[in-house]
Amino acid sequence: MNSDLNEMENWFSGLWHTCLYTEEVGIQCKAYDSVLGLPMDLQISRWLVTVSIGTGGLGLLVVLPGLEGVEMCVEQPHLKRRFIILAGLLTWVSGLTSLAPVSLVAYTTLVDFFDEGWPEVMPRWEYGEAMFSGWFGGLGQLIGGTLLFIAVCMYDFDQRPPSVPNSPQVKHRTKHYQKTEVL
Repeated sequence: MNSDLNEMENWFSGLWHTCLYTEEVGIQCKAYDSVLGLPMDLQISRWLVTVSIGTGGLGLLVVLPGLEGVEMCVEQPHLKRRFIILAGLLTWVSGLTSLAPVSLVAYTTLVDFFDEGWPEVMPRWEYGEAMFSGWFGGLGQLIGGTLLFIAVCMYDFDQRPPSVPNSPQVKHRTKHYQKTEVL
């Protein structure tokens, strides 16, 4: 937010604090005094971002046993497949819960920007870099979850366990991927 009356200071407002930028002092940030004093859209956005961070981190932990190079659950390929599917689902939830608050704040900013009840001399909030970073981050998480699902669908898991765990058949077993044609 930049005031036409005082162009030397810019206000930045986020989910966790508000900052004031002046050329003389630099950036000064202050956390919000009370969570209950925040508008409802910021309270909802804070919860959704927290859920997004939690499900994204849990998705990272869940995908590790399902990766091909990790020597966990080697005898149970169906369990590896389930880990990857669960990680893809958690990544999708993380992407959606990070896109929702960014879009909600963008909507309220847009509505307030064109509100004709405000006088023209009053400064109006505009989009910042964090808004676009949130959109690209959420979109990246959705693409990552989709790629995990595509990897599971394209991989041909051998459902028959080997007869002897230490046999050369286990070490030299070939993995086949399904062929796809784009056009």
